Amino acid sequence: MSQTAILPRTSLHDMLVGGIREMVEKGDLQPGQKIPEQQLCERFGVSRTPLREALKVLAAEGMLELRPRRGAIVASISHADIDELFPIMGALEALAGEMLCKRITDAEVSQLQRLHERMQRQYEKGDEPGYLSSNRLFHEKLFEFCGNVTLKNLYVQILMRIRSFRFVVRKTSEQWRQAMDEHRLIMAAVAARDIRRLPRLLKAHVTGITAEIARDMLEHTMASEEDDQRHQG
Repeated sequence: MSQTAILPRTSLHDMLVGGIREMVEKGDLQPGQKIPEQQLCERFGVSRTPLREALKVLAAEGMLELRPRRGAIVASISHADIDELFPIMGALEALAGEMLCKRITDAEVSQLQRLHERMQRQYEKGDEPGYLSSNRLFHEKLFEFCGNVTLKNLYVQILMRIRSFRFVVRKTSEQWRQAMDEHRLIMAAVAARDIRRLPRLLKAHVTGITAEIARDMLEHTMASEEDDQRHQG
């Protein structure tokens, strides 16, 4: 986090919130990690006051937690949360897929196809951060194109709690291969407007490999926290 990015004062608050949010989504800040305020002040060229205001916003979103005497940390979730939230997300994606098949236009199919092809190229290059960004946008577009604002808002609400565990950098090569294979099937079902197959594929993707990656990341986070506690002790 040595790179410095000076932000224009006119949009300081929004850019701080967006910049920190992006760091969490890209995995630069991991679940359970304490927010390094001094490093972020240096990175963005700001004082602690606007930084802490941005942290409060992200805490209200559920991305961060504000803890007494410890400051802000990246929000984490438990195994119980994964068991509870990922099936809900899978059900939302299945419903979005069903609605999508009934109304998606050829132009929107083309947009998703281009995103999918970008993900494929990033996968082949081993560009995992780029792949994760494209993957996140692909799923956001699914909800946008399904045409139901309430459903999209529900998706965003759940995603706020699990995004750092859903769109994460750490995964095995086999998990990544499986996720990409499943995305090829999803894209084919979108292109065919297969109303029976697409909802099933989306739900299985979220509750299967995506939840597995989240559980593995949680185990890694818990192990790292235990190591930190041992060293502090």
